[in-house]
Amino acid sequence: MWTAIISIVISGIITDNIIFSQTLGICPFLGVSKKLDSAVGMGLAVTFVIVLSSVVCHFLYMLLELLELTYLQTILFILIIAALVQLLDIVLKRVSPSLYTSLGVYLALITTNCAVLGTANSVVANGYGLLETFIAALSVGLGFTLALILMAGVREKVARSSIPKPFHGFPIALIIAGIMAMAFYGFGGLSF
Repeated sequence: MWTAIISIVISGIITDNIIFSQTLGICPFLGVSKKLDSAVGMGLAVTFVIVLSSVVCHFLYMLLELLELTYLQTILFILIIAALVQLLDIVLKRVSPSLYTSLGVYLALITTNCAVLGTANSVVANGYGLLETFIAALSVGLGFTLALILMAGVREKVARSSIPKPFHGFPIALIIAGIMAMAFYGFGGLSF
């Protein structure tokens, strides 16, 4: 039991990182990772939505199985994710206006973030129970947050560095992302 949970955690955070291994969630990864505080806020917001939507979608999928309506899975999951993001939008606006302002348009992009839908589909496809679903979703969210924080740290350092003009902005971000993906690929041999 514990080895399965540890395997899920390590897989979600490192070996099967949603950004570097599965290439899901690239838009906010490249867009929000310019400043560390925005990256942390976005990572935590996405983690919250991934966990909550995966758990809710887990229960709804069980209902769909009982009713033999599993072909409605994607549509229902998208609706649930959109509703949860709207709830997060309202809560952040009231609780943390500065974080809400710093996230700006990227908060609305969580609705269309394929990492959220991909995680919900993945936990259902793997046949996880409720505890495994929660741990897998939390691990994927933490892996997403880790990738954002690492990228933001490197991009802040690069912004203060002297690099050739053709590499300024998006090109250097893609090069950094590629190098980071290769580094995470090196953890692929870990297994329990």
